[in-house]
Amino acid sequence: MNTRAGNAWTFWAQVVRNLFHWFGAVGRGLHSQRGRFIVVALPILWLALFFLAPFLIVAKISVAESLPGMRPPYSGLFDDAGTLTLELANYGALVRDPLYLAAYLNSLGFAAVSTLACLLIGFPIAYGIARAGTAARLVLLVLVVLPFWTNSLLRTYAMIGILKTNGLVNNALVALGVIDQPLALLHTNFAVYVGITYNYLPFMILPLVATLMKLDFGLLEAAADLGARPFAAFRRVTLPLAMPGIVAGSLLVFIPSVGEFVIPDLLGGPDAITIGRVLWTEFFNNRDWPLASAVAVAMLALIVIPVLVFEYVSDRRLDADRAR
Repeated sequence: MNTRAGNAWTFWAQVVRNLFHWFGAVGRGLHSQRGRFIVVALPILWLALFFLAPFLIVAKISVAESLPGMRPPYSGLFDDAGTLTLELANYGALVRDPLYLAAYLNSLGFAAVSTLACLLIGFPIAYGIARAGTAARLVLLVLVVLPFWTNSLLRTYAMIGILKTNGLVNNALVALGVIDQPLALLHTNFAVYVGITYNYLPFMILPLVATLMKLDFGLLEAAADLGARPFAAFRRVTLPLAMPGIVAGSLLVFIPSVGEFVIPDLLGGPDAITIGRVLWTEFFNNRDWPLASAVAVAMLALIVIPVLVFEYVSDRRLDADRAR
């Protein structure tokens, strides 16, 4: 028994030693061509497994025929004769039915207004954090990310208690004498804007803080010495230098907000038809997976293509500025 235990101990000690040697070799190889390849290949592999492969599956389902009583509830790409069959009527339904166009427009409207609200609220907060001392900045950053420690679904339910007729906002306004009767805040578009802004505000603040921390605030003092008013200095110095953070934060808020389902469903009214609610209805209620997949693919194209065009134009403009 002692011999077996000793052999097992020796075996596992050798395994641990080999792992340490392997990690050390990887660390030393990061400066080599192979190390750079590994650093680039791992994110690409991650995206291929968890983005590209699921997208291809959804794209395949989007051109299939709906078979509600079957499992799975859609046809294959090839018929019994081995002929490729593509059902493009699913995409045609998106154009013919005004419901889907209204859902797209509502989703874009909710995302755009909420992104603007996050920017208007988040920029002063990020600016204050960037100009704070080291200890105060750490505390403020913790307060910004603190809501992430609570599930977003719970935070959305908390908004119901705040915005309902006898909720915190209406009771406070009535007590202050601002209003005589409670306002209908819940189940409105306003509630959706508030919910999305509240949930996604940290996504705007954090990129702005990272950008504004690199800002040389001595430039603002130089602008003031040259006679620039505070707003002019902000418009001509701070705002252009903060633009990378504004773009990054806006994309981080806008893109997930377009496909948001929980917040419009819990806080919005019957007219708050969004892409997320349409996807849920088509997938789980109507069991029309091909049509739901077509809605998802069209939504992705609606978001990704403008973002790629924007990135391409921005890169070209940056290259042109560097060449001057």
